[in-house]
Amino acid sequence: MEPQTLIDYTRSLDCIHCGLCLRTCPTYQLTGAEPSSPRGRIHLMRAVAEGDIEPDASFAEEMDFCLLCRHCESVCPSGVEYGALMEHTRAGLAPKTLTGRVVKSLGFKLLESRLMLRLMAGALRLFQLTRLDRLLAPLLGERGSALSKLPPVGPAYERRLLPKESPAEGAQPVALLEGCVMPELLGEVNRATVRVLNDAGHAVSVPSAQPTCCGSLHAHNGELERARALARETIAAFESSGDMPVVTNSAGCGSHMKEYANLFSEEPEWRERAERFSARVRDLSEVLNPQVSPKESSRTVQEPITYDDPCHLCHGQGVRGEPRALLDATGLERVELQESESCCGSAGIYSALRPKDAERILEGKLEALRSSGARTLVTANPGCQLQWQAGVKDAGLEVEVLHLAELLDKTSER
Repeated sequence: MEPQTLIDYTRSLDCIHCGLCLRTCPTYQLTGAEPSSPRGRIHLMRAVAEGDIEPDASFAEEMDFCLLCRHCESVCPSGVEYGALMEHTRAGLAPKTLTGRVVKSLGFKLLESRLMLRLMAGALRLFQLTRLDRLLAPLLGERGSALSKLPPVGPAYERRLLPKESPAEGAQPVALLEGCVMPELLGEVNRATVRVLNDAGHAVSVPSAQPTCCGSLHAHNGELERARALARETIAAFESSGDMPVVTNSAGCGSHMKEYANLFSEEPEWRERAERFSARVRDLSEVLNPQVSPKESSRTVQEPITYDDPCHLCHGQGVRGEPRALLDATGLERVELQESESCCGSAGIYSALRPKDAERILEGKLEALRSSGARTLVTANPGCQLQWQAGVKDAGLEVEVLHLAELLDKTSER
C-alpha cells in the first residue's frame, strides 16, 4: 500500500500534540518513549503520509505495540478518533513475523467458525486433562505462557449453545449476541446473562443466523475487508428480530457494533443499515434497571467487591455509571479500584501476540487490586475476565473474578 493511502491523513491533522494522552497510554508508561504514545504514533503517521519516513519495520512495530485501548480518546480535547486512525493504518501493514502472520490468519479463521471453535475447545480440554498444555508451553516460548494460563475448559454440556428463545413476561424483548469465544470458554457467563435478563422481564431471542464472530477483532487488527463481511452478516441476522434492542455482554463487541457505520463510508446502502442496527445495540448494563433490594443470597459473594472498567465499555461506549449502579443495588460493599479505566493488557488478541507486554501492563492493575482490599473483582468483557483470572491466579491473590452478569445472577432472589 502506498504511504499516502496507508494513513488517514485528514484525521491525523486533528491531533494538536498537547500531550494529555501521555499519562493514559499503557505503552508510553512502560517505555517513556515518545513514539510509543498516541501523540508520537500520530506524528509517525503524518511523517509517513508526507514522505518524510518509510513505513518500515520500526514503524510497523510501534503500530503493533499499541493496545488500541482508546483511553487517549477519553482525555483528548480535540476529539481525535485514534482508534479509527490505527485500524486504517494497520489495514495496510502486513504482520512483520511469520508467527504473527500464522496467528492472525489461523486465529481469525478460527473465530469465524463455530465448528472449529468447538474442536479447538475440545482439544484444549483434552490437553488440560492430560496436562499436555503444561508440557507444550515451554516449547512455544513466550506465547506458551498464554496457553498454560487459559482457564479450564469445561465438558461439552457446559459449552452448549444458548436456546433460541428464553421467554419471560414484562419488559421489552431483546436479541442477544452469543459471541465467538464466550460459549467455549465462558459459557456460564452467557447463561447468567440470559437468567438476569429473564429476571428483569426481558424475553431473550438468539438469532440462529448470526455469524460466529461480529468482526471486532478483525477490525482492530486491520483486517477490514473481513470485518465488513462479518458486519454485513451480523446486521442481516439481527434485522430479522425487528427493532428490539441487541444486547451484548462483551464490551469489545458492543463498541465495535455501535460503530459499524464507520466500515461503510463508501457504501451508502450498508452505511444506512449499519446506522439503524447500531442504534439498537446495548451493553447488558444499559438494559437492566437497578433495584435496590439486598438479597440474602448475596452473602455467597465475598466482600468487598470492586469493578474494573473494560476499555471498550468506558472509552469506546462511554458506559461507566450503569455497571456501578447495578452493583450498588445488590447491597454488597463496593470499593473503587484505583485507575480502573486503565487497560489490563488483554486487548483482544494482544495478550496472545505479546504476552510479556500484556503481563507488564497487568502488574500495575494487580497492585491496585491488592491495595483495594477487594475479595471479588467484577468486569464486563470476556478478554478482561480471562486476563484478570490468569493474573490473580499467578499472583496468588484470594480474589474471585466474575463477569457482571455472574455477580448479578449470584445475587438474584431465585
